[in-house]
Amino acid sequence: MQLVFASNNKNKILEIQSILPESIKILSLEDIGCLEEIPETADTIEGNAILKANYVTHKYGYDCFADDTGLEVAVLNGEPGVYSARYAGEQRNAEDNMDKLLNALSDKNNRNAQFKTVIALNIKGKQELFTGIAKGEITLEKIGNKGFGYDPIFQPIGYNETFAELSLEIKNEISHRGIATQQLINFLRKRS
Repeated sequence: MQLVFASNNKNKILEIQSILPESIKILSLEDIGCLEEIPETADTIEGNAILKANYVTHKYGYDCFADDTGLEVAVLNGEPGVYSARYAGEQRNAEDNMDKLLNALSDKNNRNAQFKTVIALNIKGKQELFTGIAKGEITLEKIGNKGFGYDPIFQPIGYNETFAELSLEIKNEISHRGIATQQLINFLRKRS
């Protein structure tokens, strides 16, 4: 089976491909010649995943899936949420985003947060949604050099390490993206 993953984020593509069975081959946007920026104008994580999947299916004709992920911090009313990638500006710089978040939480005791990933799958004319949530808290400083995005400041419940310190195998088992991807895999296995 071949599916387009509506992303050019090489880290995300590697992470997802490492979770999927070998029988499912992932094509990136670049692989199908989609070089334009797909609009992410929805005001929800679900909405952006749907927008991206529909864009690829309608414009390029492929069965595909797209994800959107947000970090939701309780004391900040769910921010940065749908704006996680652009939290500190359109340059989408992970260091700037983490610095802004750590600064926003500098005087807060409640550091509870969750990562939420929604995957929208368009396959054979139908759409399915899969949601993964990883609960944890925001650390006081950046720790670790693995992963990407907010991983150095997110410590999942039950662990003493941040996502940026955990091995890819452990992260894939417990992360928001790992959970949503496992739901996707289970769905695809039942179909085949």
